[in-house]
Amino acid sequence: MRPRVSLPTFLARMMRAVPAWIAAVAVSAGLTPPAGADEPVRLRVLSYNIHHARGLDDEVDLERIARAINAVEPDVVALQEVDRNVARSGSVDQPAELARLTGTEAVFDRNIPLQGGEYGNALLTRLPILDRRNVHLPSFYEGEQRGCLVVDVQGPGNVGPIRVLATHLDYRGPNDERLASADLIAEIASEHPDRPTILMGDLNALPDSPTLQRFDANWTRTNTEPLPTYPSEGPTRQIDYILVRPEGHWRVVEIRVLEEPVASDHSPIFAVLEWVGNAD
Repeated sequence: MRPRVSLPTFLARMMRAVPAWIAAVAVSAGLTPPAGADEPVRLRVLSYNIHHARGLDDEVDLERIARAINAVEPDVVALQEVDRNVARSGSVDQPAELARLTGTEAVFDRNIPLQGGEYGNALLTRLPILDRRNVHLPSFYEGEQRGCLVVDVQGPGNVGPIRVLATHLDYRGPNDERLASADLIAEIASEHPDRPTILMGDLNALPDSPTLQRFDANWTRTNTEPLPTYPSEGPTRQIDYILVRPEGHWRVVEIRVLEEPVASDHSPIFAVLEWVGNAD
């Protein structure tokens, strides 16, 4: 024999059940999608030339770099001018320390040895890492070897793998090396032509330069008007960019330069991107 339920208890149970019952009927009738269905896939991404964390006050301070990153809670961060165990920055493993300070996983590869350590590009991510490699870019002059960090991450939802490229191109006058680097980076992206792909970095080129025009052949800019990123204390020109492909498969929800006038000589550039295409 079932125990009796008091009237107040019975009414309380009914009141708790009504919202769930209504929701279930609405879903079965096609009036309301189930939780998580058809939600847009958005990524928060940031590119930052951190100048090995040496600020305009000549202090090396990774914590303020991390604060600038954490302020916008990015899913993926491309970093340039990163030291690992280099004497000038206190022989600290900067990628590992920034990963700790931002709650992310770091990928780093050196482009040159420096002062007992290594110097290159890094990537921080909250997404699972599927694959990683570093590609040395064409080098036409004596000096710093440049590279492109290639990292495949597992995208959120059903988007599948996303390829993220982090790079830093040469600053010197002739365009030859930058143009050749743009061509090689396009080849890397074309390995999976339909895959969601994001290129971030310091391209050392202005928006109307031959270098950016070369990138335009294979990439879409996330800002249509210049967003000055350099110098950080009062930016007057854009040399840091976030580019995407395939064309027409991304929507820019937000794009802006973060105000951080001291931590580095560059300002970070941040975007919220929405994937509207189909992954391969």
